[in-house]
Amino acid sequence: MDVPASNRLADRMQRGDVFAPRCPSREVLKHVTSTWGVLILIGLRGGTLRFSELRRKVAGVSERMLAQTLQQLEGDGLLVRRSYPVVPPHVEYSLTPLGEEAAVRVEALTDWIEDRLPSLVKT
Repeated sequence: MDVPASNRLADRMQRGDVFAPRCPSREVLKHVTSTWGVLILIGLRGGTLRFSELRRKVAGVSERMLAQTLQQLEGDGLLVRRSYPVVPPHVEYSLTPLGEEAAVRVEALTDWIEDRLPSLVKT
């Protein structure tokens, strides 16, 4: 009996299944779509930024939360951290090609939200 391609385990594992409780795609989705994840991805679309520049750009994020979110996005392969051996420490962040793809998509969603804000926010 032939199994449809969409039901083959190998095919499902290759793509991921966000509806499956233990699928790793859920963790990546959580990182990318968190408030800070979205703002960091969009903030880095303009190019490489140092930690302090990114913190100023993403107003309201704590140093701890910024560091944690950057670490998660780096672990997901969406950004690159470059550390230079100088005093004081110099660390820069930039998007990977995969991160650029994700940033374009979350930026489109953010633009839609900002454009529709009057309809979305009920006073």
